[in-house]
Amino acid sequence: MKIDSERLTGSTQSHLVEWSGMLVQSAVVEPLAQLCQQATEQGFDLRLCSSFRSFDRQLKIWNHKLSGLRPVLDDSGARLDLTQMTEWQQIQAVMRWSALPGASRHHWGTDFDIYDAAAVDADYQIQLVPEEVEGSGVFAPFHDWLDSSVLAAAGFYRPYAKDLGGIAPERWHISYRPVAEHYAAQLTVEVLAERLASADMVYKETVLNHLDELFQRYISVNN
Repeated sequence: MKIDSERLTGSTQSHLVEWSGMLVQSAVVEPLAQLCQQATEQGFDLRLCSSFRSFDRQLKIWNHKLSGLRPVLDDSGARLDLTQMTEWQQIQAVMRWSALPGASRHHWGTDFDIYDAAAVDADYQIQLVPEEVEGSGVFAPFHDWLDSSVLAAAGFYRPYAKDLGGIAPERWHISYRPVAEHYAAQLTVEVLAERLASADMVYKETVLNHLDELFQRYISVNN
C-alpha cells in the first residue's frame, strides 16, 4: 500500500478518526480499546496523553526549543545553555527528546504516549520523564504489566525501549506495529527533505546538510 507524503509527514488528518478525544488510525481503534479493557481488568486505567501530532505542531515545538522559548534538557533533566553550543550541537540536543518535524511517529496516528490514570490524582501533571515509569516511579507497575507480554500480544511495541545513541528511551511511548511498520518503511530521506524544504524552520539549512546522518541516527534506527 502506497502512503502519500502528506500522511507520512503529518501534513494531513485525512487518515485519522477520533477515539477517546484523540485522533488515531481507524485500524488502531479496536486493538487499543481491547488493551484498555485488559488494563481495567487489572486495576489500571490506560489513558492517552498524546496521539496524533501534526507537522505544524511538531514544527512549533522545534522552533520554540531552538529559539529558547521552551527548555532543552540533557539526559539528567538539567536545562542546557544553547548559547554555548553550535547549531549542529543544538540540533542534536533537541533531537535527543524531540523528533524532527515530518519525522515524528506521532504523525501517523499509530503511536501514543500513555499513562495510568488510576495511579495518580486527577490534577497530577504528567511529566513524561524516566522517573515516572521506571523503578519506583508512579507508573512503573503499569508499564511492568504491559511488558509482561501484554503489549506484544495486542500488536503494540515500544520503538524507543533502548538507548541506541539517538532518541532517549521513552517507556511511555507505544506503537501499533501492524500499521506503523508500513509508514516507517515508506518514510525516506527524500520524502522528508521535500517536506522540510518549504518549512519555516530554525536551522533548516544545517538540518538539510546533515539530513542523511540525522535520519540514520534518530529516525530509521527506531523503525
